[in-house]
Amino acid sequence: MGTGSDMATTSAPEDRTAPVRPAPPDQPALGAPLDTLETEAPEADLPAARTDDAVPAAPPPPAAVPNGAPVPTGLGAGLVALSGGLATPGGAHRPPGLFRSAGFRFAALFAALFATAALVLVGALWLVTAGTLDRQTDMAIRSDALALVERFREGGTTGLVEAIEERLAVDVENDSIYLLVTADADRRLAGNLNRWPVAWHPTENWFRARVVHDGAETEARLYRIELPELRLLIGRDDTERQRLQQLVTEGALSTSGLAAMLAFLGAWLMRRAMQSRMTPAFATAAAIAGGDLSSRVALTGRDDEFDRLAATMNIMLDRIVTLMDGVRGVSDAIAHDLRTPIARARAKLEEALAAAGRPTTPEGAALRRAVERGIADLDGIARIFRALLRIAEAEAGARRAAFAHFDLTPVLADAGEIYDAAAEARGQRLVTDIAEGLELSGDRDLLLQAVANLLDNAIKFTPPGGEVRLSAALVAGATPAGTDSAVEVVVEDDGPGMAPADRQRAGQRFFRADEARATPGSGLGLALVQAVAGLHGGELLLEDTDPEGTPKGLRAVLRLPVA
Repeated sequence: MGTGSDMATTSAPEDRTAPVRPAPPDQPALGAPLDTLETEAPEADLPAARTDDAVPAAPPPPAAVPNGAPVPTGLGAGLVALSGGLATPGGAHRPPGLFRSAGFRFAALFAALFATAALVLVGALWLVTAGTLDRQTDMAIRSDALALVERFREGGTTGLVEAIEERLAVDVENDSIYLLVTADADRRLAGNLNRWPVAWHPTENWFRARVVHDGAETEARLYRIELPELRLLIGRDDTERQRLQQLVTEGALSTSGLAAMLAFLGAWLMRRAMQSRMTPAFATAAAIAGGDLSSRVALTGRDDEFDRLAATMNIMLDRIVTLMDGVRGVSDAIAHDLRTPIARARAKLEEALAAAGRPTTPEGAALRRAVERGIADLDGIARIFRALLRIAEAEAGARRAAFAHFDLTPVLADAGEIYDAAAEARGQRLVTDIAEGLELSGDRDLLLQAVANLLDNAIKFTPPGGEVRLSAALVAGATPAGTDSAVEVVVEDDGPGMAPADRQRAGQRFFRADEARATPGSGLGLALVQAVAGLHGGELLLEDTDPEGTPKGLRAVLRLPVA
C-alpha cells in the first residue's frame, strides 16, 4: 500500500506486517504471513499531502490486544488509567463504573466512618440512658429496704407493717410494691401484692417478675429481704421505665438510620464534588491526546490540592508545547534541508544522463543503468521522507484543521476505478460494493490515501486470477470516538494472509516480518493507514478473509466514526 499520493509508481512496496488489531478471538489465526506491504500509489491519480507544515512524529500508535481493542499509549493511556473511562482524540470521556471510581471508594470510606461514629454515639447514649434508669430504680429500692429494716429493728413487726402502710398511702405515682409475709406459711401481713411472685428463686435476692399490682399485671423489679420469721419484698413497677427504654431504643434506631442516610448522602456529594473537580483535567488530557496542545486545565482560584495539581499539569503542558515546537522546527529544517539536496542530486543525475546521450559501448550502458538506479533510489528516499512526515502529521493531529463534511462514496469509487486497471494488469479482478450516502467528517485526501494503500497492498499480494474486494457500508456499533455508528470500509484479498504475531506489531514504522525481507518495501503503508484511522477517531482491524481456508487471505477493515 502507498503511504503518500505523491509517491511514484516505481517505489518499493511496504511491509504487510503492520496490522492495528488482531483477528477476533473466535477466528483461528492460522496460516503463513504475507510478505510486505507496498507503500506507494500512482502519483498522478492521488492528491498530494501537505508537508510544508510537517510536525514531528507522535508516540507510536496503539498496540493491539487479543480482544481487538486498541490500547492507548502515551498521554491517552495515562488518561484512561486515571479515569477508568475512554479517552478519544475528540475529547470524549465516559466516566468510570461506580465501583471502579476512586471518588466512590473515598466516599464509601467517609460514609463508613461517619456511620460508625454515629452508631457508636447512639449506642453509648442508649447504654447510658438505659443503665441510668436501672441504677435509679435499684438505688430507690435499696434505700427503701434499708429504711424498712431499720424500722423493723426499732418497732418490730408492728412498726414494719405501719411503715409499709405509710409508704403505700403516700405513693402518688402508684409504682411502689411491698409485700410482708410470714416465713413459715407465707401469710400476708402487709403490702399491695396478694401473694409471693411465682418467678422468685430462693437463691436470688434481686429478680424481675410479672406481678398483679392493683388489679393489673405488670413487670416489676423486686428485692427480697429475709427477716426473723418474716420475708419482705420491696420493688418498683418497671412498666413506665421499660416503655421509656423502648422509646430510647426506637429513637436510637431512627437516629442510626438517619445517620446512615446522611452518610450516604455525604458520600454521594463527595463523589460528585470530586468528579466535578477532576472533569477539567479529564477533558484537558483528552484534548491533548487528540492533538490539541493548546488546551489547559481551568483553575478555580481556591489554591487547594486540585488547583495545585491543575497548575502543575499546565506547567508540564507548557513545557511539552515548548519541546514540541522545538522538534517541529527541527523537522521543518530537516524537511527543507534534505529535500533540497536530494532534488539537486536528482537533477544533476538527470542532466548527466541527458548530456551523455545514448551509450555506444557496454561500459556506457552499464553506467547509464547505474545512474538510473541512483535516480530511482533518490526518489524512494524522498517518498519515504514524505511518508514519515505525513504519518507524523496524522498522529500529531496537525491535519485536523483540514477536516470537512463530505461523502466518502465518490472517494471510494475513484479509488476503485484507479486500481481496477492495476488489478486487471496483474490478471486479477477488483470487485466493488459501495453503499450510497456515506457522509462523515474528515480529511478527504488522507482517507483516499489510506484506502489506496489498502488496495495497493491487496493487489500486490493476491495471486494472478485472484479477486480483490472493496466494500463500504454504514454499520451500527460503538467506536473509539464514542459514536454509535461508523462507516466501515473493507478490503479483502485472496493472498496468503498474515500471522497473528505480525498483527501484534501492526502499525510500527519500518517493521517488516522476516518472511518479507526479500520483498521491496519500507514498512510504512499500514503505519499511515493506522495513523489516519486514529486521526479520525477510528480504527484499523486486520482479520483473515477465510479463517478455515487455504490461503486465508487478509481482510482489512477501516472503521470511521460518523459524527
